[in-house]
Amino acid sequence: MRFTLLPGDETQRLDTLVAQKTGITRSQAKKLIDLGKVLVNGVPLAKAGGKPGPGKNVVVEVEIAAPQPEALRPEPYPLSIVYADDYLAVVDKPAGMVVYPGAGHPEGTLLNALLHHTGKLASIGGPLRPGVVHRLDKDTSGLMVVALEDRAYYGLIEQFKARTIKRMYEALVWGSPKEDEGTVTLAIGRSGSDRKKMSTRTRQGKKAVTRWKVLRRLKNASLIQATLGTGRTHQIRVHFASIGHPVLGDRAYGRKTSIELGGRKIPVPRQMLHAKTLGFIHPVTEQPMEFETHLPPDMAEMLEKLEAHQ
Repeated sequence: MRFTLLPGDETQRLDTLVAQKTGITRSQAKKLIDLGKVLVNGVPLAKAGGKPGPGKNVVVEVEIAAPQPEALRPEPYPLSIVYADDYLAVVDKPAGMVVYPGAGHPEGTLLNALLHHTGKLASIGGPLRPGVVHRLDKDTSGLMVVALEDRAYYGLIEQFKARTIKRMYEALVWGSPKEDEGTVTLAIGRSGSDRKKMSTRTRQGKKAVTRWKVLRRLKNASLIQATLGTGRTHQIRVHFASIGHPVLGDRAYGRKTSIELGGRKIPVPRQMLHAKTLGFIHPVTEQPMEFETHLPPDMAEMLEKLEAHQ
């Protein structure tokens, strides 16, 4: 939204002015100002209590996120469904796909597509994320299970709480660990300097356990297998960055977004992390189930390039 100041506007607090001109609350306006989303003649004003100041043709620009839909809509996007019955579905999520709608992603998510293909989801979990019992980051690929019925939702949640779900990942990480296998047990909590990130350097961290082993040692990198003992946000990415071997392509932790091969830098398109194996007890039939998927093309191609320069 853009508006030009009228006579008298230049003496008002910026948060009050933005609230009046846009219809949002003053606290919402303050949050936008703190995030640098309010520009006065192209420059962000640092304080909500600041005033635009005198001058003609002062233009204020406000970036406001689009309103989110109130209910999930089915959308006909292609989706790789590995298994589905009346109770649950196992999906091989591609990198780049968000799991459920949120700020900046009102549509085109895995749940939008899954609702189109299955015609139903569990009723629990919120209007925009029904049936979600766990999730993968946008740029992480691989296997996820989603509940299509409430009994399945409760049963899967209990297995996640009991930590009996088998979740095994493969990742390309920077460098070569000294040992062939190990366990990272550093607690993980919200970063004090960046609330969008997680950190092992926090006083309020929760227990986190990642078991790993090296599958292949490569030029400046390693292919590792990681098994989750807990399910903290960004756990594998944070743990491997903390031990000096960040996931290749991870732009938040480690920032190894390219790798030198044959005398030139090869860009890494996204974080090289794939949820390869998923196992659980079917929450309704009580049958043991285990699924495995191949590395996606971008990870397989990066692995081939690394192997070619051994």
